[in-house]
Amino acid sequence: MNSMMGKMSINRHGKSLLGLGLLLLVLSLFISGCSSNRNRDFKIIAADGSLSQGQKVEEILEGMTLEEKIGQMICAGVTGTEFDAEARGMFERYHFGGLVEFDYNLESREQVWKLNQQLQDTTQGKLPLFIAVDEEGGQVARMRHIVPPPPSQLSIAQTGRPELAKEWAVKISGQLKDLGFNVNFAPVADLGSFKDRHYSNNPKIAADFVDQAAMGYEESGMLYSLKHFPGIGRGKADTHVDRVVVDATLEQLNDTDLAPFVRVLNRNTHDRQLIMISHIVYPKIGGQMPASLSPDIMTKLLREKLGYKGIIITDDMAMGAVSRFYTPGDAAVQSVLAGADIVMSCHVYRNQAETAEALLTAVNSGKISEERINESVRRIIRAKLNLVAPRMGLIIKRSLAD
Repeated sequence: MNSMMGKMSINRHGKSLLGLGLLLLVLSLFISGCSSNRNRDFKIIAADGSLSQGQKVEEILEGMTLEEKIGQMICAGVTGTEFDAEARGMFERYHFGGLVEFDYNLESREQVWKLNQQLQDTTQGKLPLFIAVDEEGGQVARMRHIVPPPPSQLSIAQTGRPELAKEWAVKISGQLKDLGFNVNFAPVADLGSFKDRHYSNNPKIAADFVDQAAMGYEESGMLYSLKHFPGIGRGKADTHVDRVVVDATLEQLNDTDLAPFVRVLNRNTHDRQLIMISHIVYPKIGGQMPASLSPDIMTKLLREKLGYKGIIITDDMAMGAVSRFYTPGDAAVQSVLAGADIVMSCHVYRNQAETAEALLTAVNSGKISEERINESVRRIIRAKLNLVAPRMGLIIKRSLAD
């Protein structure tokens, strides 16, 4: 009897230990699966032919922390020609998803290539950076000391040949991709912008040239930005300096300022472009807020009325039209609430930090939902997946001689 009881006791303990072992094994596999998902290399996911693009987006999103998601929604910048310790610290702490470079960052081909390679290397298998520049042509050509500047948009349009806009977009794309850029903040889609930055005051002519330029960027694998929605041509002052108000109705804009944007949007290539929002105030469309902070302009007009599904990026939030009236943090939170996917804060590290911290605080407090953040990050991931697709130009060459 005692012997039988002993065997029963051993069996019970054995089964308990076996059950505990199985439970630990399942937990370990679950934890390992979560960990591998979080650490799975972006390029491996991007190349996984068994996954649809939607599944790739969700897998990447699931592996991101909230801080990483918020970082993807900031277009930052660095202060010099080198990726120094201060800049590296900012990118590592705030997980910025991209940056724009200016004349003061660009010294020579070798220096630019090295800077962009160092920046891209910080991602360590996660989402790659958007590395952007304003290479419109004419007076706005940041690379003029490195490559011959393109002609202005106005001078291209004066030829009467829209196909030239496409040819120049292809040429610019090749030059930028060779140096590690994957986004050009061009073309200007405004009617009658300052000096020679626009193609034309005529909506149809402007739309013809903008659309051809957009096709050139798309065929070259370069993300581009239509700017500055819903148009700054009617403005009589400069938003870099102060508030600018345009007293136009939506009906007035429909067949004029919006025409170049609508022409491109109708081709439904939204994952290969960004739309940059201006800081112009349109009281009859977006209330008293700049367009970059207005839900009526970004969400109701651009998203809902025009059906835009791609990335909305603000113009630089340090411009006077915003910075004279809002702190960097308040502007960022309002912009995201209004519909922006990426907030541009590209000159001052303090402002970049405030932007990131304000967005994080807004999510943690419930002012911005994490699902609202996820909506934007999904758009960003889709665009970055397109950058590593065939013929797209994300990978930086390891040698200028390649």
